[in-house]
Amino acid sequence: MTDPAGRKPSTERGDASAASADGATRGLVHEEPLLFEQGARGRTGASLPPAPAGLDPAQEIPAALLRPSLEGLPELSELEVVRHFTRLSTWNHGIDTGFYPLGSCTMKYNPRSSEALARLPGFADLHPLAPPELAQGALELMHQLERALSEIAGFDATTLAPAAGAHGELCGLMIVRAWHASRGNPRKKILVPDTAHGTNPASSALNGYAVVQLASGPDGRLTPEAVRAAMDEDVAAIMITNPNTLGIFEGHVAEIAAIVHARGGLVYGDGANMNALLGVARPGDMGFDVMQYNLHKTFATPHGGGGPGSGPVAVKAALAPFLPLPVVVKEGATYRLVTDARERPQTIGRLREFWGNFGMFVRAWALLREYGPEGVRATGELAVLNANYLRARLRDTFHLPYEADSLHEVVFDDQRQQASGVSTMDVAKALIDHGFHPPTIYFPLVVHGALMIEPTETESKETLDGFVAAMREIAERARTDPEALRAAPLLPFRGRLDETRAARKPVLRWRPGMKVE
Repeated sequence: MTDPAGRKPSTERGDASAASADGATRGLVHEEPLLFEQGARGRTGASLPPAPAGLDPAQEIPAALLRPSLEGLPELSELEVVRHFTRLSTWNHGIDTGFYPLGSCTMKYNPRSSEALARLPGFADLHPLAPPELAQGALELMHQLERALSEIAGFDATTLAPAAGAHGELCGLMIVRAWHASRGNPRKKILVPDTAHGTNPASSALNGYAVVQLASGPDGRLTPEAVRAAMDEDVAAIMITNPNTLGIFEGHVAEIAAIVHARGGLVYGDGANMNALLGVARPGDMGFDVMQYNLHKTFATPHGGGGPGSGPVAVKAALAPFLPLPVVVKEGATYRLVTDARERPQTIGRLREFWGNFGMFVRAWALLREYGPEGVRATGELAVLNANYLRARLRDTFHLPYEADSLHEVVFDDQRQQASGVSTMDVAKALIDHGFHPPTIYFPLVVHGALMIEPTETESKETLDGFVAAMREIAERARTDPEALRAAPLLPFRGRLDETRAARKPVLRWRPGMKVE
C-alpha cells in the first residue's frame, strides 16, 4: 500500500525521517517536532516593557513562587507557536471530520445552532458572581432544563451541579449514602454488574463503599437470582447501566428493583446509555431511584478535549432533599438560588463553587427545544436502528458473542479473525487506513477481543455503508494477507505505536538535549 504521492508510508513509531523519506511534508501535511525542539535562545512572541530600574524580583515575588531558573523552556516567536498548534490540530480526528463509532461514548454531532446560541452575549458573558436579579434568563433556562430532564427520565427533581458523568456518579452515590445515613445506617456495599459502566466501581469506592461484582447471565443480562443471592441489609444500592455496555436491555430490571427495594436498598441508574431510551422508555418508571445523565452523550454538548462536561443527576421525590446546593427555585414569575443549607438541611452540600459549564446547559436546552418530544423520541429510535443495521450487515463477517437484541450499540469480537493471527487491535488500526476512527476495543471486559460499535442517530446510511465496506475488506485481508494487516495503519503520518512501551515507560518530563522517539 502507498500514499497518494506514491511513497510507501512508515510503519515505525515515527520520527521525522521515518514519517517522510523525502522531506518535511507529505503533501501539505507538515511534520511537526516537539515544541521543545523548536525556536532559539532569546526568541520571544511577546512584547513587554523593560523592567523598572532597580527591580529586585526576590523582593517583589514571594520566595515560594520565585523560580531559580527558566532554562529548558522553549523560546519561540508568535508565528512559530501559532503554526505549531495549528499543524497539530490538523492531525486530530473528531466528529466534524469523520465517523467516530466509539461504543459507550455516544460520539454524536453537535449542531451549530446550539453552538451559536451558547455564544449569545447574555449567556456567554454572564459573570459567575452576578446576583440572581441580573441573571434571570440563565436561571430560567436552568430551571426549564431541570424540569425537562426530570420528565424525560421519569424522575421528580434534577440537579445540574455535577460537572461530568463520573462527577454525576459521585454525586448520586453521595445522595444514596446521605439518604441511608438519615435512616441511621449508611450501609457498606454497592452491587455492580460486570456489564455496568466502567467508572461505577471507582465512584462507589470514593464514597466509602465496597464493590460486589455480579456476573451477568448467558444472554448478557443480569439475572434476578444473582441479585437476590447478593442482596442483604449491608447493600446500599445496585448500580445498573441500562441498556448495559453490551448494548443489551436489562429486561429483568423491574424485578431486580423490587428485590433491592424489599431489602431497603436503592437502585442507581447509570445514564451513559440513555441515548437508546430517549422518548421511548423512562428509567424512573422501571424502579430506578437516582440516575446521572451525560449531556455530552445524550444531548449533543461537546464531548472530550478537556473542556467542560455536564452530568446532571435526577432523583425520585424521597431523595430530592439531599440534592446539592445551589438549587434554582421558581417563585411566581422570578427565579432565585437556594444557597443556604438552613433551607435544605439534608443537602449533601456544594460540589463546586460555580456553574463554569453553563454553556453546556444552553446547548442541551437548545437541542431539546429544536427537537421537541417527537424529535427526542426519533433520536432514540434512530440510534437503535443504526446500531442494528450495522449488526445485521456485519454479523456474517465478525463473530457476535451475544444473540440478544441490540439497542444503541453492538459488540462483536475477533474470534473469526484469530484463526489467521489477527486481533481486535489489528482490525482497529486497519480502520484508520480506511478513514474511520476505530470503535471502542477490548471493552466490555466480559467479551474477549471486543469491538464495541455505536453509530449514534446522527450518521447517515451512506456513512454506515462505507464503514461496513471497510470492515468487510479488513476481514478479507485478515484471511488472505494477515501480515500486512498486522502492520496497519500505513497511511497516517504516524504508523503503529509501541503502546506497551508507552504505557510502561512513558516520557513525562523533557530535559534539554533529550531525544524523544
